[in-house]
Amino acid sequence: MSRPASAEGRFDVVTMGRVGIDLYPATEGVPLAEVEQFTRYLGGSPTNVAVGTRRLGHRSAVITRTGDDPFAPFVRNELEQLGVSSRYVLAAEGARTTLAFCELFPPDRFPLYFVRDAPPPELAIAPDDLDLDVIADAGVFWSTLTGLSGEPSRGAHLAAWGSRRGGRNTVLDLDLRPSYWNTLDDARDAGLEALAYVDVVVGNIDECAVVLGDHDPARAASALLDHGVRLAIVKRGPHGVLAATRERMVDVPAFPTRVVNGLGAGDAFGAGLCHGLLSGMDLDETIAFASAAGAIVAARHECARAMPAEDAVRAVLAGEEPHVVARSMTTGHS
Repeated sequence: MSRPASAEGRFDVVTMGRVGIDLYPATEGVPLAEVEQFTRYLGGSPTNVAVGTRRLGHRSAVITRTGDDPFAPFVRNELEQLGVSSRYVLAAEGARTTLAFCELFPPDRFPLYFVRDAPPPELAIAPDDLDLDVIADAGVFWSTLTGLSGEPSRGAHLAAWGSRRGGRNTVLDLDLRPSYWNTLDDARDAGLEALAYVDVVVGNIDECAVVLGDHDPARAASALLDHGVRLAIVKRGPHGVLAATRERMVDVPAFPTRVVNGLGAGDAFGAGLCHGLLSGMDLDETIAFASAAGAIVAARHECARAMPAEDAVRAVLAGEEPHVVARSMTTGHS
């Protein structure tokens, strides 16, 4: 794989990590063994975040790898149709694009079954593949802990973070995927290493517990701040989101929603978080906006194409969105 040419202009958001094909049953409540028809969607958490930020009006790009197979054109075409730059989407020679089959049992059970290479294509991203100037200049750089689970991806992430030299809005999504790691201790060690390079960390309470050893949201957030993070965000599912800086800590309740598919809610939350960081919102407004975006996507069947525009999120914040009712938000991601 050759290094891409430098991009023209500046991206508001650059994400790095997984891409794949989500295959969702046409009918909810049916186990995979009995599903007769699936619908194909673009997936992968960092990819969804890039799509979500584009829907919110920001120029975005994703750095990822597909397989060298018939799914690769679908990925690139979807990204281009959704307005996300595919300049840094390359095919890993001889690899297969990751597939994710999902079962839909709302409101709170959405098991995923991955069909992927070992290692998967995105772990083939190498330092020499990166346009470090574009990464350094991005308004937000979003990456995941999963990217440290194998080489050369680990080296690429360290190079990307190093290019930002501790710059503002360098976000780490803890995004714990146990199947990517030999042991959870390996994930913990990688997470603690990554904290030296980023200034915003977002994760659910279980992910924070693996890295920090504490299930208490306030103590986990404080531990992240002690490691030098500027903004620590701990997602607590139906109990809302706790966010902390050195100056203050806020606890924002979840928006009630009629859950259809909780898998994209965390990615929509991430896109909303990026929007808040880029727009200069205060902490309360940022977390409320991100939570409302997550609630919208939890009430929809798909993920990438379900990402909301700003007016839809504002409608939820104003209490004007009729479908966001009755059930609590789930903040999973694919």
